Amino acid sequence: MNPRKRNRAGKKGMRRTRSYQDRELKLLWGMAAARCAFPDCQIVLVAPPTKSDPSVVLGQVSHIVGLEDDGPRGDPAYPDSLRNKYENLILLCPGHHSLVDGQDSSYSTDTLKNWKVAHERWVLMTLAAQMPRVSFAELEFVTNAMTSNPCPPTESFVLVPPKEKMERNGLTAHVGSLLTMGLAKSQEVAAFIERAADIDPEFPERLKGRFVAEYIKHRNSGLSGDALFQELRVLASRGSQAFEKQAAGIAVLSYLFEKCEVFES
Repeated sequence: MNPRKRNRAGKKGMRRTRSYQDRELKLLWGMAAARCAFPDCQIVLVAPPTKSDPSVVLGQVSHIVGLEDDGPRGDPAYPDSLRNKYENLILLCPGHHSLVDGQDSSYSTDTLKNWKVAHERWVLMTLAAQMPRVSFAELEFVTNAMTSNPCPPTESFVLVPPKEKMERNGLTAHVGSLLTMGLAKSQEVAAFIERAADIDPEFPERLKGRFVAEYIKHRNSGLSGDALFQELRVLASRGSQAFEKQAAGIAVLSYLFEKCEVFES
């Protein structure tokens, strides 16, 4: 028996609740790319919809420092205010969630922290590897849904320095890495938008207008900073779990981040 568990046996009192703010979930799922963070698992944690059923969320949120003091990886000294925050959460598949909580002496707090860091680094590296492969086909896929509905007119494209814009929006270096890799495809995105505009002159305005409308909607709901960026990143890739589609979504979002009023300028 785990000595910690034996020492805490019989502990009573009010139980804490799993209550996650939208910001924490957006960051957790976005940074993990909706994949299990258990080493070498990386299974997609959302099952796509079928003809007769909607998509199903398979991922489970696990606490790095335990939610309960007498639970897996419990620590009475850990502040209650941090227990349900992104920094203390890791995304796992059901099997690995059960494993790490059932064998918490083998899977320590430090182990889970290291997994999370390594997994998020892997996500960035995989996206960066896919970015050069983004073609007009992927750009067409991610923009089709975004331009299917009319949006109110917006102001003309205005160039705003990305670094300054990041600071004004409270975006971290992690988002900066995504923007840097996305802006490397800015010429291809511009060429794609120009070609689309030759066929449909309203295409650029609808694309920009949809992103601006979604930005305003989520900002008004309380999202900001990295969490808001991650929400728009999922939107830009049409919720696809394929890294090439996610890379294309980042390329489009990065282009609009630099060129127009998506995010505060």
